[in-house]
This record gives sequence, structure tokens and C-alpha cells, in this order.
Amino acid sequence: MIVAGVMSGTSADGINVAVVRIEGPDNPRSRSRRQHLRGQECPRYTLLAHAEYPFPAAVRRTILATMNAELARVADLARLNFLLGELYADAVAKTARKHRAKLDLVGCHGQTIYHQGVAAPFLGRKLAVTWQTGEGAVIAARLGVPVISDFRPSDMAAGGKGAPLVPFLDYFLYRDQRVGRIAQNIGGIANLTAIPAGASPRQIIAFDTGPGNMVIDAVMEELFRRRYDRDGKVAATGQIQEGVVAQLMRESFFHQKPPRTAGREEFGREYVGRFLRLCRGASKPDVVATATALTARSIADAIQRFVLRSRQNYREMIVSGGGAHNPTLMAMLRSALVKLGIELRFSDEFGVPTEAKEAVAFAVLAHETWHRQPSNVPSATGAKRPAILGKISYA
Repeated sequence: MIVAGVMSGTSADGINVAVVRIEGPDNPRSRSRRQHLRGQECPRYTLLAHAEYPFPAAVRRTILATMNAELARVADLARLNFLLGELYADAVAKTARKHRAKLDLVGCHGQTIYHQGVAAPFLGRKLAVTWQTGEGAVIAARLGVPVISDFRPSDMAAGGKGAPLVPFLDYFLYRDQRVGRIAQNIGGIANLTAIPAGASPRQIIAFDTGPGNMVIDAVMEELFRRRYDRDGKVAATGQIQEGVVAQLMRESFFHQKPPRTAGREEFGREYVGRFLRLCRGASKPDVVATATALTARSIADAIQRFVLRSRQNYREMIVSGGGAHNPTLMAMLRSALVKLGIELRFSDEFGVPTEAKEAVAFAVLAHETWHRQPSNVPSATGAKRPAILGKISYA
């Protein structure tokens, strides 16, 4: 089965597409070679192609303005839903044509515009809610294949936080009988999956550690009118404002026990405004260096506080996501990990390009849903039970 996975993250940089050949349960030859999660088989896959497509500037501005907005026009939200469906379909079609792939299925995460993983009162009920936009029916109609989309709500309906969902793939990619590994994705938000040596799925710990590229990118936009700090060059010339980092690390989010999730609700425009006020008087490169250090410190702190205390044999961190391409951030993180006895590695070493892993994950999750298999990891999301994720749009 050929499945395209589609991902656009909280940074709203653009669309990632991964085209994957998956050996599913209907392929008898694969059964003896496949591993099991909760008694179910995890598919074997081959990455056939991967591509990235930046959002047009106007689309990105609209997405960022919509995320966690206090006020938004209903008509514009509806239009954005259908527009993103068209853009996702275009990206998948272009990738499939270029690599001559005949698709059977698409798994599309969609663009998160609001996520509240903890229940809060609303009109007499306590609700945890989420919203990923990008119309699956449009994608299915344009591509002529079924589409699985809107993955998070099924986990939340089962009592989970709706994230993280990538641990399903992380477990099968990285588990080892002798070495405990931490899979660290650094997108807009940073999240980890901790897999002890010889782990069963119930022993997985997974949660959002805090800001990934989100604060860095917002600071670059505000101070330099650039989307991001290319190769970490600006941060490399600045001095970290240690007092600011220390003050921010005392905030409640970083002390909250897993499972936990984060997004622009926690680290978006309001947070960045406060961050900039705390850095008042520092040079522009110093502010970027401080934002970069906040990401590295929050990751290392989360590992020390919530992962290493389990006294498992963790020896490696495997990094993926856009943050892996920031040498300054990686140097800060490597320095912090050395003190914890953990070696920094990259997902490319395991056959998955750093920028492709989440798109691959949603191809795999879509495959599981198509075969009516659950693919959340309750120990990661806090769900009360396994859940089949997503909604199906038929062509």
C-alpha cells in the first residue's frame, strides 16, 4: 500500500509530504517480520519520497493570526479550512507526480489552530478540545483516494490529551534491548518520546517539553523580519541572558508532570511579548541567543526532571524536526546532554530524514486507521484506552 503522510506544524512554515510504501496486515509475507504493540502488528515501511512546500506569505500570516485568536471571523475559518485542503492536495499531487507514485491512501494531520488538552468549563460542561483544519474531503476529491484526517479527537474522546501521537512510530523505530533512547522532535513545539531499554509500550513516556522553534522564530520575525534564524547564525553571535532563562524556567508549565501538551496557547504571541519585555535592554542577537537557550534548557530540564528519574538506561537522544538544522541550538543541547550522560544523534542515522519523520508518522497512523487498528499510545497521551484515530473522507 502506498500512503502519503502530510504534516504542517505549529511554526506554520509549510507542508511536509512523505510518500511511504507500507506492508500491511493483508501482506502475508510481512507478518513474520513485524513487531507488535498491544498485541497488534506495526507495519513495515519504506520511505519512497519526501518534499517540503513553504506556505505563501499571505497564507502563513493568516494561519498565525488565526491560531489561538481571541476573535476570528467564522467565514474566514471556513475559507481557511477549504484553502488548506487545496494546498495539501496540491503538495501531495506534486510529490506523487515527481516520484511517479500511485497513491492508495493519504493521512493528513492538518493545521492546528487551537488545542486545549486539559478540560475547562464551558457552558456547564468541562471540555478538552482541539481543532485541526484542512478539509479532508477536498483532498480526497482532488487526489481520487481516501483520506484519513483529524487524528487527535479520538484520543481525546477516550480521555487523552490528543498528543503526542508520533510515539506510535517512535517505539518501533528506536526501541533497543540494551540502550534507552529519547526521540526528541523540535518543531514549533518540542516533544519527546522516552523509550527505556527493552521497553514494553506501557513503559513509554511522551510529552511536550516546551517551545521548540516557536519563540526563536517569533523573535526573529519581530527583530529582524526573517522567518527563522538560518543555521543559528544570529544566536551564535549573542550572549545568553541567563537571568531571563532562569526566571522563565521557574514557570508552572515546566514543572507540570506528563502527560502534557503545549502550543501557541502557551508559547504564542502573548508569551513572546512577555519574553521580549524581559529581554529589554539586551542586543538583538542576545535576545535570539536567549530564546535558543530557552529551548535547549527546557528540553534538558524535562529529561532530568521526568525521564532520568525513572533510572532507566538512557544513553541516546535522537533528534528530528526543523530544529535539528540549527547548529547553535544543537550545540547548546549537546552541551546540556553531556552532563546527563546522553549522546546526541539524528533521525537520519536511522533512515528517516530529520524533517520527514512526522509526515512518515501520519502515513503510518493513516494505514493503521484504514485497517481499523488503534494507534494512540495511552501511556503517552493519558487516554483510558486504545483508540482508532481519525476520520475517513472517501474519494
